[in-house]
Amino acid sequence: MHPDPPPPAGDAQVAVVVIGYNDAAHVTAAVRSALAQGPVVREVIAVDDCSTDGSAALLTRLAAAEPRVVAVRRRVNSGGCGSPRNTGLDRVSAPYVMFLDSDDVLPAGAAGALLAAATGAEAEVAGGRCVRRELPGGRDVPWEPALYAAHAVIERPALRPRLVHDTLCVNKLYRTGFLREHGIRFPEGRFPYEDLVFTARVLAAGPRIALVPDPVYVWHVRRSAGRLSISLDRAGIGNWRARTEAGRLAYEILLGAGQKELARAARAKFLDHELRMYARELGLRDADYQRAWWAHTRAHLAEFDAADWAANPTAPGRLVGRVVLASAEPCDLPRLRDLASRPARLLPPYAHAPDGTPAWSAALPQVPLDALLTRPVRELPLAVEARLRPRTRTAGLRLCLHELYGRVAQAGPQALEAQWRDRGTGRAAGAAAVLDLTAADGGVWRAATTLRWADFPAGTWDLRLRVRFTDGSHREMTAHAGTGAGALRRRAVLGHRYALALVQPYATHSGSLALRVAPGARGVLSVLRARFRRLLHRLRDRPRALPDRHGRRNRHDNRPTTGHTRGDGRT
Repeated sequence: MHPDPPPPAGDAQVAVVVIGYNDAAHVTAAVRSALAQGPVVREVIAVDDCSTDGSAALLTRLAAAEPRVVAVRRRVNSGGCGSPRNTGLDRVSAPYVMFLDSDDVLPAGAAGALLAAATGAEAEVAGGRCVRRELPGGRDVPWEPALYAAHAVIERPALRPRLVHDTLCVNKLYRTGFLREHGIRFPEGRFPYEDLVFTARVLAAGPRIALVPDPVYVWHVRRSAGRLSISLDRAGIGNWRARTEAGRLAYEILLGAGQKELARAARAKFLDHELRMYARELGLRDADYQRAWWAHTRAHLAEFDAADWAANPTAPGRLVGRVVLASAEPCDLPRLRDLASRPARLLPPYAHAPDGTPAWSAALPQVPLDALLTRPVRELPLAVEARLRPRTRTAGLRLCLHELYGRVAQAGPQALEAQWRDRGTGRAAGAAAVLDLTAADGGVWRAATTLRWADFPAGTWDLRLRVRFTDGSHREMTAHAGTGAGALRRRAVLGHRYALALVQPYATHSGSLALRVAPGARGVLSVLRARFRRLLHRLRDRPRALPDRHGRRNRHDNRPTTGHTRGDGRT
């Protein structure tokens, strides 16, 4: 263990630990982004986890040209992210340390902003805003934006339980002595989701934390990579087992440190985030996976106590968990998928228990839904079904809003706003359509509109809805993709600028209606090739017990299954 760092020399108070494995294409940019922070960075510890692609030679040349770079090559691949980060941490001489992954970058001023916050508040930890940058489109999606909306100083983590949701280690600066005094390190070796455990250890130590709204980390999400990222590739049941194990350890660490409120918040996060994320993908897996997932999840949820279920009993994640516990075998997977979507949707049928109270289904009346009768309408899991009928120049879109135990009629739905948005850039296809909702028999409200293909450039488009009610309230929603005859049929159309295009309505992993638009013959072939690659990938990875990366995404696409994994809970 390195001794405590010496007093700061001028402004050079920050060390940046960069880790990588077989990422020669990106590691140089990561290191240069750390150096570009200016004189505030005393050293960049670049740890190569025994790469085979020339990454180590690149780092050696960088170190020879830049005295602030220290290149460290591990002799044996660790199989994880924790060991190389610990290796780098042991070499740090600066009083503060940050962590950076080899295919991400630090934006200008990140280290300075975090250092100013930490020193100004005498905080052991400072955190800032991270964005997921979707590549190649470039759309930025903020990570935990509510936590980083404004400057704040938190005297102890228990005062802000939402901190357990920010499981990243890379958007923070830590006082090096604080980590060493409390023996806070990452799990060693091949330990998926190591960031969950590291973050729990940090919070368990009760640091003062400073938060800033400044952008401090750019997390690159490369969806077009030849190998799917681990956050997108959860096909093996080992991934889920590792995720639950990391969550269990985090809970035990917090509870063992007397941080009962944070431990409870960690379990609530599991229900609202992890459980929903995996449940909405369950229908994509084969029967063997579904049975294994169901059995493992039931065993894990059986460890939760009554207080874990008591708060907000009809929250989507808690309802999913109650259904899993109530049934010995997988059941109602399409309905669970929609309930686990964001925002949640609860599709018919709307059953009742023998005493007349709302219940999940006739087969599972022991799962109550009576709390839906008192929740504000803006929080209800309302369901809209959508059917798209493509024609050569236009398409007809029909929408159906379902009743929910009388709550919709009570709120008085007036209008429905429909807007298509490009998934990569967020841009809208034309103006939002404001549609009148008309009551129909059977407890539904209907609306319809027409789309013009000229408004849709090439891309993937998601349908966003807003239902307005008579009292002025509204509910943001997505639409369940209807599967009637011809509803999801591909068709060649006259698209943007009246060029030939292929349109493909489809249901997303969460069952929402989306639309792919591919221009011309080349675009049509690219769509088909991409779908073929995904199919091959699923077939290839289905037998694996544990994916070779764990955490937010697969950093190094050609990594062997025994190689370095990354795990931080980022999704």
